[in-house]
Amino acid sequence: MERLKIGVIFGSRSVEHEVSIITALQVMQAVDTNKYEIVPIYITKEGHWVTGEKLLKLESFKDLSLSVSGLQKAFIAPDASVDSLIGGSRKWFGEKALKKIDVAFPLVHGTHGEDGTLQGLLELANIPYVGAGVLGSALGMDKIAMKAVFKENQLPVLNYIWFLRKEWENKQNETICKIETTLKYPLFVKPANLGSSIGISKAKNREDLIYAVDVASHYDRRLIVEESLEGGIEINCSVLGNDEPIASVCEQAISWDQFLNYDEKYLRGGKATGLKGAERRIPAPISQELTQKIQKFAVAAFKAIDCCGISRVDFLINQKKDEIFLNEINTIPGSIAFYLWEASGITFSELIDKLIKLSLDTQKEKNKNTYSYDSKIITHVAGKSLKCGIGK
Repeated sequence: MERLKIGVIFGSRSVEHEVSIITALQVMQAVDTNKYEIVPIYITKEGHWVTGEKLLKLESFKDLSLSVSGLQKAFIAPDASVDSLIGGSRKWFGEKALKKIDVAFPLVHGTHGEDGTLQGLLELANIPYVGAGVLGSALGMDKIAMKAVFKENQLPVLNYIWFLRKEWENKQNETICKIETTLKYPLFVKPANLGSSIGISKAKNREDLIYAVDVASHYDRRLIVEESLEGGIEINCSVLGNDEPIASVCEQAISWDQFLNYDEKYLRGGKATGLKGAERRIPAPISQELTQKIQKFAVAAFKAIDCCGISRVDFLINQKKDEIFLNEINTIPGSIAFYLWEASGITFSELIDKLIKLSLDTQKEKNKNTYSYDSKIITHVAGKSLKCGIGK
C-alpha cells in the first residue's frame, strides 16, 4: 500500500520560529513511517521555503542561518490543480512538481501560520490539512476577537479592554484613564496576536502599565489589557476531533514567577515530555467535578471558534470560589499537546494518525460543497457598459 505523503510545514516569519522547529521535529520523529512518508517543508525567518532530508535532524537548526546546501527551494502554489510541492523559483510556471502532498501538517506557531494565513494558502491549493481552518485559526490567534466570541457564547472570561497602538501613541493619558477606570490592578498587557508569552507583561501600577504597553506595542497594532486573577492557578486541557470533539485529561501549569514567560515555557522543559515538560502536573490536582467543568468549557470553546483537529485550551481557576475563566485557545499547541493525550491513553503516533484522518474527513465535508453557480451574468452584461454597478 502506498504511503500518504505528509507535508510538515514549520518555521516561518514568526517570533515563535524556534518553538515551531521543536514541535515539527517531535512530530516528524513520532510519525508511523510504515503509513506515512514525511516531506519536511521549512520556511526560513526571511520567508524562503525549502525542503530536504537535512530538515529531519535537529543538528541542522543549531545555526538558524541554515545553509541551503543539500536543500531544495520549494513552495506550494495557490492552484487547486497542482496539489504538489513545487521546486525552483517563485516563477513556478514550467517548474516540475517535487512531491505530491496528500496532507499538509501546519506546525507554524504564531503569525504567518497559526493565524489563518497558511490555512488560506492550503485552501486555495485544495490540499487537505491538519488542524483549524481559516476562521478557527484567525479567531484562535487574535485574543480580542477570541474573547468576544467566548463572551457571545456565555463562556467566562476575565474583565478586559483593548485599544490600538495608534491610540496609545496619540492619546496615552486618555487611554490610561480608560484602563484604570474600567479595570483593577494588577493587570496583564498583551499583544492581540502572539503566543508563547512573548510581549506579555504584568503591571501592578501605572508605571508598570506604561512600560508594559510600550513593550506589547512592539509586537502588534492591537493591544489587550486584562485583570489578573491573583492566587489563581493555570489549568490546561486539550480537545481533539471535528464536529464531535473530546477533551483530554487536565494539566496544571507550574510557574516559577508571576506567569510562564518564554524561557520557562520552552527552555526548562525536556523534549521527551513536550514543551514545558518540567513545569506541569498531569493529571491536575483538582476535583473530578472541577475537571469535568473545565473539559466541558474546553469543548465549548473549541466549537465556538469552529475549530477542528486539535487545540489546547488554557484556563485560570480561582480555587477559593471554584470560579473558572477561559484564558485562551491554542489551535497549534506546542508539541501538539501530545503529553495530555498520552496521559489520556493515546500515544503520540496514534494522535498523529487521528489528526491526519480528521483532516481527510474535513476535506470530504468541503468536497460536498458547491463552489460554482451558472448565473448567466456574463451573458446578461455582454455588450453593456461595465460602468454600471452590480448588486450583490
